[in-house]
Formats: sequence, C-alpha cells, structure tokens
Amino acid sequence: MNELLYKIPANTPREEVIAMLREHPEVHFVSLVGIDMAGNDTDEKIPVRIFIEDIDKFYNGTAVQTDGSSVVLPKIATINNAKVDLPIDPAVNWFVDYDRESLDTVGTLRIPSFIIHEGKRVDSRAALVDTLAYVKRELLDFFHANPEISGIPSLSGADIADIRFTSATELEFWVKTPLEDNDSIEEMSASQVMNEQYWERTHGAVRTALEECLIELDKYGFHMEMGHKEVGGLKAQIDENGRMTHVCEQIEIDWQYDHAVQAADNELFVRTIVREIFRLHRLEVNFKAKPLIGLAGNGEHTHLSIAAVTADGKMHSLFAADDQQANYMSAVGYGALMGLLKNYEAINPFVSATNDSFNRLKPGFEAPVCIVTSFGHTPAIPSRNRTVLVSLIRDLKNPMATRFELRATNPYSNTYLVLAACYLAVLDGIKHTAGRTAEELLAELSKQPGEEGRYLERDRAYRSEEDVFEFYTPEERDARFGKPPATVWENMLGFDLYPEKVAVLTAGNTLRPQIIESFRTGALLRWKIELISRIIPEYRDLVRRMKEIKSDFVTDRDAYMWNKIHDLRIYLAKDTIDDKALFSLLIKALNEGDYAAASALQLEMYAKIEELKELYDCYKKNMI
Repeated sequence: MNELLYKIPANTPREEVIAMLREHPEVHFVSLVGIDMAGNDTDEKIPVRIFIEDIDKFYNGTAVQTDGSSVVLPKIATINNAKVDLPIDPAVNWFVDYDRESLDTVGTLRIPSFIIHEGKRVDSRAALVDTLAYVKRELLDFFHANPEISGIPSLSGADIADIRFTSATELEFWVKTPLEDNDSIEEMSASQVMNEQYWERTHGAVRTALEECLIELDKYGFHMEMGHKEVGGLKAQIDENGRMTHVCEQIEIDWQYDHAVQAADNELFVRTIVREIFRLHRLEVNFKAKPLIGLAGNGEHTHLSIAAVTADGKMHSLFAADDQQANYMSAVGYGALMGLLKNYEAINPFVSATNDSFNRLKPGFEAPVCIVTSFGHTPAIPSRNRTVLVSLIRDLKNPMATRFELRATNPYSNTYLVLAACYLAVLDGIKHTAGRTAEELLAELSKQPGEEGRYLERDRAYRSEEDVFEFYTPEERDARFGKPPATVWENMLGFDLYPEKVAVLTAGNTLRPQIIESFRTGALLRWKIELISRIIPEYRDLVRRMKEIKSDFVTDRDAYMWNKIHDLRIYLAKDTIDDKALFSLLIKALNEGDYAAASALQLEMYAKIEELKELYDCYKKNMI
C-alpha cells in the first residue's frame, strides 16, 4: 500500500500531474469537489483518461457543467437558471480516496473546485478563498499605514510583506454497532459524570479502527497528533463468538494545523476516511452535534491565528506579545478578539444552523452559549476556562501557538463560511486598534456592563475568568453577555437584527449578501422540513409508546402520574374538533411561514417532551 498515490501537492504543474496519474494506474477516477451553502461536497466519477485529455478545460472550468439546483444554492441556481461550472483549484492539496470495500485497488482523485454561476463564484470554498485575499490586502495596508504595534516592539508593520492565516479543527464523533438498541442513556450519563470514559483505553474493533485511521491519514500527510476516547461512552459486551456488541463510544482525533482553506479541505476529507474505515469494522460513525440527548455532544473546536511574514522571510505571530510573561497578547490580538466577540451575532448563524446544533448548546455540557472569552488570572498562567465561547490558547514557550479557539462549532458547521465570517470580523477589530495600546484594549475587553467602550458595546461584558454556568444565574448570563438564540429561526434573525454587524461581514463583497441570503434560505428550509418530516414523527412515536402499564397493584400515586402523562400526551399529539394538538399547531405555523410562532412552539414542544419523558420514567420505575 505504500506505493500508492495519496496526494498531489498544491500548485503541482499540470505536466507533473499528468505524469503522476500515468505512473499510478490505481487512480481510475477524478471527482470535482464543490462545496454548497450547507457544506455538502459534490462527488462524481470522471475517468482519469478524460481528465488527462481535457486537463486545460478542467482548469478553466469548461470541462464539467452540472445542475446547481440539485445542491444547496437557493436563490442562486434556481430550477430555471441552474447551470453551474466547476473549475478546479490547483492552490491546495488533492487527495486520492480509495475504495476500501473493493477487492481491487480503485482510487478517485478528489479535486477541490469552485462553483461558477453566471460568471460569479457562488460556493463556500470561494467565499473563504476570496475573503482571505481581501483580508490580506486590508491588513497589509493597515500595517503599512500604522507600523507601530503595541505589545510587539520587535515587529514594524512597515516590514510586513505577507500575511498567513492558520486554522485547525478537532473532530469528535460517536461510534456504535449498527442495528442494536443502545438505549442505556442513564448508565452512560452516570459514566460521563464519574469521568469513566475520557481518555479511557479503547478496545476491540474501536481500537483497531481508530489506530487504522491514524495510520492511514498519516500517509496523506495530515501529521496526526492524537486519537482518544472522549467523555461519552458505554462498556461494550462480548457475544458467544468473541465479537464486541452494543458498542457506543465517543472518539476525538486531531491533526496538524494548516492554512485556512487547506484546513477546511482537510476536515472534509478526514471525515470521509474516518467513516469508511470504521464501517469496515462494522461500526457506524455519527458526526451529529447531539446524537444522544442527555449525553455529551460532538464539538469541532475551530482554531484561528494570523502571522506576518517580513521581508527577510521570518514568520511572526501577530497575536502574541513579545513579553508573554507580562502580557496576554499584542494590540492586534486584542483587536482581533474584540472583532470576533462584538460581531458574533452575525457569525453565529454560520456556526449553528441546524436543530441538532442547538440540542448541543446547553449549559452543563461545556458547550458555550455566551459571547465571552477568558484570558487567565495572570499572563504567566494561560487560561483553560472551558465554559467560554472563545478561548485564548497560549504556549509561553512558543509564541506562534497563540490562537483563538471557537468552541461552539460542530462537525456539521460549514467550516468554510465560519472561517470566512470569523476572519472578516477579526479584520474589523484589528482596524479599530490604530493608535491604541495593548493595555487600553485589555481594559476595554475586561469592562463591566454599563461601562463605555470605544469599540465594544456599552451594556455588555466580554470577559469572565469564572465558570459562567456556575457563577452566574441564567438571568445574569443573559444580562451580561447577551441572550443566546435557542432555535435556528432565532439564530437566522441575527442577519436582520444586527445590520451593522452584517455590514462588517459584507464589507469586502466576498461574503456577499447573495451568499448570506442563500445560506439562510437553505438553513430555514432544512429547519422546517426536519421538524415536519423527522422530529415531529419521532416524537409522535415516542408519545404512542408511552402507554398505561397494567398491574395488580396500582397506588394512588400511580393513577395520579398516569393522568398527568395522559393529559400531556393529548396536549402534544391528539387533535379534537375544537382544539389542535401542539404538533399540529407547529406544523401549521411552519407551512404558513409563521416562523416566529413556529420557533416558540418548537421550544414549547421540546420542554413538554422532556417533561413527558421524566414523568413516564418515574411512573414506569414505580410499577411492579
């Protein structure tokens, strides 16, 4: 297997690409990978022969045209104007995806591509590529005009020749044996609370698959750093054949950072390889943000940093201060973080765009819901406060490691659009640091609600060194850091309620209003359809299963509990001539486009379902 072709490096000349493909006949197909507004990637099988014959057409985008209305590009590629072109992107690595279930060695070269509609790039990858080019130009102009950078006297903005954007993601996922009922939520919750799973030793097929993933991904040059069990899990069972059954475990894998576009491409490919390798070992992989209600969800913490390259070729962190023992960050670092926090209401729709993502963002699971950061009590002791939205990550021995960790993202967040929005917000914050010292910016970031800020909002706080879930009541959190959205609809309202923050994201016309509206339209459509076609039917089945239990010994308490359960079942699911059940009211509101009412009904439905489950659990446990 070591003789196989795994990667064609970025910017490989065309003639070398052709030579490599001819030297590796195991690569049978080429697939152009465009990314729509939902983060979905296109996939097709084009014989390598055709790619080699028409390679120039593939580079200029005339070789492949497809139906853009079949992917998530609403209000862009409509059914009566759907044709899109797919030019390839030579500036990133191209990976070969091998069919691991085939008896023969059959590889497909996956080539990241753009999606062109009416002469414009309209895909998520393009939004990130174009954004980084714009932010780079703006930052170079800013530093050349403002060469003194508070906190980094060793670096002059006049000497900066280039800007580098570095990002990384951490991938969490659940694995389970298929077609088995892993309903021991109570047992797994107890195991989670008692810390029995985190970094626990893996066993059997899970261990084999995890190790195989790390080995295989290293062959692609990902420089794998770690694979381990996360906080969730259940001890598996062994059948009579010695095979593990009832597997249900949470895993995390990490790999090396890269430049921002490549980091997003890497994540997409890693997910594909992980899913296929675990499936070979008869294990299902689930990347959903909250696969199991009541247990830890899957996060995908996203890291961001910016470096400057000076004319002598040296790399300098723009976030790290020269004296890290005395200062948390440079003025640029503080400004970047201020931009990220101030404009987060316009970024958040890209981070959390599904019903599932909001199931994860609940207090008590280390999932951030408040727009707040933490620095640590002193610069000499880096913070590891896991309750904040954006963590400042520092290594006192390695200034280049200084970065921000956005903790709200999940494996199905559109990483391309998240990074584009974040770097645009960071740019806005950095621009407001002109003439200001690092000490002034730290003071503003540390202000209390009611204190004026030159950049940050008056009525908000943005820093806490406390556990924000334990130290503050829900009302205090909302007052200090802003009330977080609770549904997809509430989150998408951020595009309407904060026009000045949306203007920050659209300033360079890279994350265009057309892109934002297409993203929002697709997200709301998926929100609506999932509620009507998946969530409500699942809840109907749940309500039907909660039947009265016959017993020879029924107490007054049993009868009282069943009456409460019965009334709640009727309220949720049973229409009468005069009254509609909650499920029916929610479906009606969604179909009529009354999304504000639907959002409120969705939250009521969730609360009633949780109440029903708790009541029925108590009722069932008391029956003998």
